[in-house]
Amino acid sequence: MHWVWWVVAAVALGVLEILTLDLVLLMLAAGAVAALVASALGGDIVVQVLTFAVTSTVMLVFLRPYLLRNLRRRTPLVETNAAANVGRPALTLSEVTERGGLVKLAGEQWSARTDGAHVVLPAGADVRVVRIDGATAVVAPLPAPDDAAPDDAPPAPPASAP
Repeated sequence: MHWVWWVVAAVALGVLEILTLDLVLLMLAAGAVAALVASALGGDIVVQVLTFAVTSTVMLVFLRPYLLRNLRRRTPLVETNAAANVGRPALTLSEVTERGGLVKLAGEQWSARTDGAHVVLPAGADVRVVRIDGATAVVAPLPAPDDAAPDDAPPAPPASAP
């Protein structure tokens, strides 16, 4: 009749594991299943408890770290919500100073400010989001592109055929 207790223990530990998701209770549930097998094979209560203890300990020491390592490796951190906007380009809709302004970021209008004092970004300037501070995007100017030829330079003459 001990097998009933092992079934109840395994199911209860398995259900509680769903709430914690740290794999400790799952290892204990596996120990309870091993003790259930020992009970089904006719082992007395001492053999069942020893089977539970040894199986749970081995699983906690050897299997759990391996499973946690593989779980964490396969789930990369994906930034969501406001944190996903850090590093993205934006366009100033109004003058932006350290006191405030507006930018268009990811198709939405955000309140914005510059990170440093005495930095003024005119409307229409391309900026980069440095961080999100509450509901305000902290922005910095994008570096000027290195142009090899200025826009007003005449085009190079076509190569003449020999």
